[in-house]
Amino acid sequence: MQLKDLTPRYAALAGAIEAKLGGRIERLPTTTGELGYRVAPNDLLGVCRALRDEPELKLEMLIDVCGVDYQTYGKDEWQTSSATETGFSRGTTRDAPPPAIDVEQATYAPPARFAVVYHLLSIKHNHRLRLKTFCADNERPIVDSVYDVWNAADWFEREAFDLYGILFRGHPDLRRLLTDYGFIGHPFRKDFPLIGNVEVRYDPAKGRVVYEPVSIVPRTLVPKVIRDDARYEPDLKVKDPGSA
Repeated sequence: MQLKDLTPRYAALAGAIEAKLGGRIERLPTTTGELGYRVAPNDLLGVCRALRDEPELKLEMLIDVCGVDYQTYGKDEWQTSSATETGFSRGTTRDAPPPAIDVEQATYAPPARFAVVYHLLSIKHNHRLRLKTFCADNERPIVDSVYDVWNAADWFEREAFDLYGILFRGHPDLRRLLTDYGFIGHPFRKDFPLIGNVEVRYDPAKGRVVYEPVSIVPRTLVPKVIRDDARYEPDLKVKDPGSA
């Protein structure tokens, strides 16, 4: 993305950030004019402190922290020649031209499986920034906690740990936040089964809640073939009652 893709205000912000941080950050491409950067895990804390403290930047508020699992990025569970694989729906519109292919997305290869994304806000300057870092180890994803930079990271990082299994080095109380006590696995990982591993019910004989292997049978509900539908044939449409 070039600076001309940004509004003048965000172009000025990008210039200030890159002047302060230089080679420690890499501009993320965007099609929406939003400003984002990638940072190496080893530079994360230093970059975050600079973004918070530099007078021209003053990104003093952490809005959100979220995990990302890129394990199945760019892969589909089914293929057709006429259905789009992007947007809100993969359905088709009759006689519509095929969707344009996003070359950048099609060729993008994430450098690692897990990433952590930080959404920052400057109250003083009223601008926003997205910061992304990738975990170096796919088997044991870990990055430094930004709790000492923004205390609001406390529960955000616990949520990412709970749902993705990402560890945050230096977090003061890293434990599960949303799942049940004794829950095994991380449900937002791409390899976690959609039906889960166990199911819970109350056993009146034992007088307590019991955990049992899940009894749901996994199945794909998305149709693999798009067929013509006779209901949309022109000859079968309801005619205007007033017509001859």
